[in-house]
Amino acid sequence: MSRCDQCIARQLNSMKTLTKEELKEVAACKRTLFYKKGEVIFGENELLSGVYCVREGICKMTKLSANGKDHTVKLMGKGKLIGQRSVISEERTHLSAVALIDVELCYVPKDQILDNIKSNQEFSFNVLQNLAQDLREAEGDLINMAQKSVRQRLSEALTYVSKTFGETEDGYLNVNLSREDYASIVGTATESAIRILSQFKKEGLISTSGKKIKIEKLKELERVE
Repeated sequence: MSRCDQCIARQLNSMKTLTKEELKEVAACKRTLFYKKGEVIFGENELLSGVYCVREGICKMTKLSANGKDHTVKLMGKGKLIGQRSVISEERTHLSAVALIDVELCYVPKDQILDNIKSNQEFSFNVLQNLAQDLREAEGDLINMAQKSVRQRLSEALTYVSKTFGETEDGYLNVNLSREDYASIVGTATESAIRILSQFKKEGLISTSGKKIKIEKLKELERVE
């Protein structure tokens, strides 16, 4: 079993504010879970009995739209806590969590999280800050959808993936998203996403090898209009 006090992922979320004793309590009750690419961790409208921390891999949070298609809302990489808002508010989930690639998660029971929120002021404040940041990002996404073109939103999605998840040794994006995933993230049809990616390629902003994408001119891509 991995030790919480030695976990790098912990340093990327609110768990870094827990005391050594509290970390021992978390380690004693947590479970390590593994999901293969495409497996559902939890669906919409579920009552969660704990919080998930991404130890390795990437999950995508999706929302089922009125037309029956899943819309990718955000990506969750190493250190991200999944389900904390639903657990704290005691509400059903409004998103699904799906393994984008193979993932390793640490599952911490709800009671342990709530006990630490009540007893550790620094932890509870950090949790509130993270929830406020999530809300701010959601508001930003709504503004982007209303004010920015699909070209701009797709360029932002590419640069976000590059800066958040990095690149392989040969320069390709570390996360190999499908064209459908990119279309879902920016809120457009798959055909539109494919067409714009082809435009970016002709303009020399990106290059591709099969489904893999390499950003050739990051600064120019960030300035796309």
